[in-house]
Amino acid sequence: ALGKGSELEKAFATVALVYSNSADPEGKLSKAETKSLLQTQFGSFMQGQENKPKYQEIVSALDEESENKIDFEDFVILLVSLTLMSDLLQEIRSVTTTK
Repeated sequence: ALGKGSELEKAFATVALVYSNSADPEGKLSKAETKSLLQTQFGSFMQGQENKPKYQEIVSALDEESENKIDFEDFVILLVSLTLMSDLLQEIRSVTTTK
């Protein structure tokens, strides 16, 4: 659908597709499913963050109240939060590209 889309559009389409393929018929993920999806699909951004208080807060929230489900909006907020605190983001920022 986004064959001619920009890199950013393709990236967000991929996020939506990965989420959608894992979500229940109501379009939501359990907290356990969310944690598993993040570990399998977003591990490079999460790696080495275990000692950061904000990371621990996010993971703890996914371990609590397992009956609560995560919708796509909350999932994207989690991705952004994890990305912003990630050491990998700093590495990405330090790479220069030519246009």
